[in-house]
Amino acid sequence: MGTEKIPSLMIRMAIPSVIAQVINILYNIVDRIYIGHISGVGAAALTGVGLTFPIITLISAFSAFVGSGGAPLASIWMGKNDKKHAEKILGTGVFMLLCFSLILMAVFLIFQRPLLYAFGASDATIGYAMEYLTIYLIGTVFVEIALGLNPFIIAQGRSTTAMMSIVIGAVINIVLDPIFIFVFHMGVKGAAIATVISQAVSAAWNVKALVDKKAVLKIVPSCIRPDIRVIGQIFSLGISPFIMRSTESLISIVLNHQLQKFGGDLYVGSLTIMQSVMQLFSAPLSGYTQGVQPIVSYNFGAGKFDRVRTTYRYMIFGSFLISFVTAASAMIFPEFYAMMFTNEGDLIALTGKVMPVFMAGMLIFGLQNGIQPTFLGLGQAKISLFIALLRKVILLVPLALIFPNFFGVMGVYYAEPVADITSAVIASILFLCNIKKILTMENLKKIK
Repeated sequence: MGTEKIPSLMIRMAIPSVIAQVINILYNIVDRIYIGHISGVGAAALTGVGLTFPIITLISAFSAFVGSGGAPLASIWMGKNDKKHAEKILGTGVFMLLCFSLILMAVFLIFQRPLLYAFGASDATIGYAMEYLTIYLIGTVFVEIALGLNPFIIAQGRSTTAMMSIVIGAVINIVLDPIFIFVFHMGVKGAAIATVISQAVSAAWNVKALVDKKAVLKIVPSCIRPDIRVIGQIFSLGISPFIMRSTESLISIVLNHQLQKFGGDLYVGSLTIMQSVMQLFSAPLSGYTQGVQPIVSYNFGAGKFDRVRTTYRYMIFGSFLISFVTAASAMIFPEFYAMMFTNEGDLIALTGKVMPVFMAGMLIFGLQNGIQPTFLGLGQAKISLFIALLRKVILLVPLALIFPNFFGVMGVYYAEPVADITSAVIASILFLCNIKKILTMENLKKIK
């Protein structure tokens, strides 16, 4: 990663990661597509499953905490030719993932009913939500291992191997979903079972990839234990992506609650569709930056600042281009995306009306999406954390609570583009003001 030409290296690293992320998001997207077309109950079932999004997102946030926090550290230490410390980081990460799995499964199984009602469930949707979530939670350990170890595989330059973990699991999910839902007539439960099975296969693939002979960075059994210093290092970088993911959960809770309060189940259903579309669009963005970020980290650790500059310029521009094109397509063809998830005319009409508003800010959101992981890859946890908090906690949540008092239910939808545009502008200013002083040998030496 320190000698190959940047454009070709980025393509080699990014394409498998993009494919992996797009396919990964299909785990939940495919479920929703099939569920939304269940005869007679599709809209209610889709809305119910959509209400589980905050909990599912929070579970993935803990895997991001370990993977996105530990993998850049491992890359930096491999760049410093200290493989032993990189293995210690990986081993500690595995320990953390296992602990998180047990705690999250227990807590959410116990409190899922009151939580789902608080998130905006109604008597018409709570049954579908609990059917799906109960089974999903039993497979929490598979989700944590499948998502949490993938960045460590990418960090050693094995993007294709990491991609195959997601591809295999997603293909299994896509095949099993219609069988369990429609052939075995298991409905929402069938979708959840298919998802758990597919995540288990992905988890097994990742473990194998990190113990085989091809692995540069391996899971060492003696390193699978808590190391306070390493946990602190992972926490320092992992807290930003954790907040990025977990605040998506908070956002979903607030938006669903407000839509239920000012609109009703139909409006909550529209949000389920739009969040699914946004997830689909965010997947190539996330995959692109996740694939390229190790190049930034490795070359920063090696003191090759010219390569770092070239890489982040491509990364930010590419991120902007992806977000602009995908958002524009949703604004121009909103009904097309709505019909992917439902056949019900009222829900399609409502989604067609509000999606162009909801997606407008994503036209330039790629700027923030490229800048935030650049800061993270350079070890700038505080700035990265602020950017993560800015859009969601500081802007979007308060706006979603305030705007409906002036604009009615449409105010919930207006909050998203206002927050996206404002945060992208501020992130760009922070980047321009700080990047020069970050790329110095003096700053590199501060990373212990």
